[in-house]
Amino acid sequence: MSSSESRLDGRIALVTGAGGGIGRACVRALAATGAKVHAVDIDGAAVESVAAEYGGWAHTTDLADPDAVDALPAEIDILVNNAGFQHVAPLPEFPPEVFTRVQQVMVTAPFLLIRKVLPHMYERGHGRIVNVSSVHGLRASPFKSAYVAAKHALEGLSKVAALEGAAHGVTSNCVNPGYVDTPLVRDQIRDQAAVHGLPESEVVGQVLLQRAAIKRLIGPDEVADVVRWLAGDHARHVTGVSLPLDGGWTAA
Repeated sequence: MSSSESRLDGRIALVTGAGGGIGRACVRALAATGAKVHAVDIDGAAVESVAAEYGGWAHTTDLADPDAVDALPAEIDILVNNAGFQHVAPLPEFPPEVFTRVQQVMVTAPFLLIRKVLPHMYERGHGRIVNVSSVHGLRASPFKSAYVAAKHALEGLSKVAALEGAAHGVTSNCVNPGYVDTPLVRDQIRDQAAVHGLPESEVVGQVLLQRAAIKRLIGPDEVADVVRWLAGDHARHVTGVSLPLDGGWTAA
C-alpha cells in the first residue's frame, strides 16, 4: 500500500452517530487522513464540538425522521453508517415502539443515505460505503431482538449495495466489532446486570465477553482504523464483506 493510496485528500465523508464513541473516532481518523467530514448526530452540542475540533460540518439530525435524513448532503464520497442505540429486554416485554425506532435509525436511515449518495458516487466512478455493524450482525444474543434484527438487516443491505455498486467503482462493507468501550456498551453493562442479577463488575467477563477469546473491550479508535482502511483506494477490491473485530467470538 503506497502512502498516496492511504490518503483521503479531497474526499468528502459523512459519518452518522458522530457525537461520541465509534463515530467520533471515525471522524478523527478520516480527518487525519485528509478527508473533510460531515458529522451527523442527534446530540447537537456533541456534534458541534466534533466538527469544530476536526474541521468539518455539523448536522443535528434525528435519523428516525426521513425528512431530516433527506436534508443531509448527497455529494458524499465516503459514507459511514454508524449511528445506533441499544435496548435490552426479553421479547415478551420488548416495547414495540422501541423496536420500530431501532429499525428506523439503524436500517431505514442507512438505506435512505445509501440511496441518496449513490448517484454522486456513480457519477464520479468512486465511492466507499462502510456500515458499522456488529458481531450481532453475525450472531444473536438473548434480550436484544431489535438490535440483532437491525444489524442482520444492515448486513444484507450492505451486500446489495456492494453488488450494485461494483460496476461503478463503489464498495460497500460491514465492520463487525464485538463490545466496544463506549457509553452505549457501558449502558448495556448496567442493563445486563439488572437482567442477569449480577454486579456490574462481573458483567463484562461473564456476560459480554463470555464467547470471546480476548477478554478486553475494544477501543473506538481500533474500529475507526478499520473504517479508515476500507475508505482508502487500496481497498478497491474489498467489497461485500463483513470484517469481525470480535476477539475471536465468531471463531468459536
